[in-house]
Amino acid sequence: MPSFFKSKHGSAPVETLTTSWSANVRRGLTRTRENLGKQLSNILGSRKIDEAIYEELETVLLSADIGIDATTWLLDKLRKQVKRDSLINTIQLKEALKEALIALLIPLACPLDTSTEKPFIIMLTGVNGAGKTTSIGKLTHYFRSQEKSVLLAAGDTFRAAAREQLMMWGERNNVSVVSQENNDQQKGDPAAVIFDAINAAKARNIDIVLADTAGRLATQLHLMEEIKKVKRVIAKTSSGAPHEVLLVLDANTGQNAVSQVKAFDDALGVTGLILTKLDGTAKGGVIAGIARQRQQNPIPLRFIGVGEGIEDLRPFDAMEFVGALFD
Repeated sequence: MPSFFKSKHGSAPVETLTTSWSANVRRGLTRTRENLGKQLSNILGSRKIDEAIYEELETVLLSADIGIDATTWLLDKLRKQVKRDSLINTIQLKEALKEALIALLIPLACPLDTSTEKPFIIMLTGVNGAGKTTSIGKLTHYFRSQEKSVLLAAGDTFRAAAREQLMMWGERNNVSVVSQENNDQQKGDPAAVIFDAINAAKARNIDIVLADTAGRLATQLHLMEEIKKVKRVIAKTSSGAPHEVLLVLDANTGQNAVSQVKAFDDALGVTGLILTKLDGTAKGGVIAGIARQRQQNPIPLRFIGVGEGIEDLRPFDAMEFVGALFD
C-alpha cells in the first residue's frame, strides 16, 4: 500500500519566478564562456581568415567539449559560408559561428506542453548522480508557478535517502508524495509505487505526475530491464503514458552525456532531455554534441540547470544560450 506525504503549510504561495533568467543563464555559463567565449574573442579579433584560424578554432571548440562530429560540422559550415558570402575577417567569422551554433541548437528548443493529457505523466531517468530528484523538485516549482497541480511518485526504491529527499521537495513545494508505506524502500517495487501515484492523481484531478526512478548505468542490463518494466506498467494506466520520458544529464560528464542519450533512448524512447549543473562546468558545449548526434531526429532539450536555486531550472532557449557563451 502506498503512503501519502503532504506539506503541513497549507496553500502557501509558490515563490515568484525570477525575471532575470537571462542573467542567470549568463552567470551560470561563466566557466564555459571563459573557456570558449574568451578564447574565441582572442582568436577572432580583427584578423584575416586563413587556414591557421580554422585550426585554432578547432582546438577551442574541442576544449569546450563540443565534440569531434559537431566541431567538424561547424567548421565545414563556416568554410562554406566564408566562400559563399566572401567573408574576409574574423569579426565576420565570429558572427557566422554564432549563427551556425544557433542553427544547430534551435531544433532542441522545444518547450514541454503538459496540457495534452490529465494527468500528464512524466517519467525521469538517468545515471546515478545526474540530479534526477533535485530536478523533480525544481520542475515541481516550475509547474506550480504555472498554477499546475503536481503529484510526486517516489519510484527510486533503491537509494536509501531518495524517499526522504523527495519528501523534502514535496514539503518545499506544498505537494503530495506517494511512496512505499514502510521505510524499507529497498524492498519496494518502483513500478507499483508509480502505478499507485498515477491512480491517486486521477482520483484527485491532478495535472502532472512526476515519477522518480533509481539511477542506473546503461551497461547494467538488469537495471535497464527493470526500468523498461516500469515504463510498461505506466503505459497500462493511461493512453500514451508515460507522456514524457525525460533523461537527466549532468553537464560535467561532457561527451559521456552524448553516449548516455543514445543508450537510454535505445532502451526507453526518450522524448526530452534535462541538462543539469551547467554552472559547475566548462563543458557547456556538450549541448552542440548532443544536437549534432541527433540532427536528423532531434530529442528536445526541455530544461537546463544553471544554478543551485529552486528557480535555476528553466526551458532551454537556443539564442539565449549561444548569446551567453560570447562576450
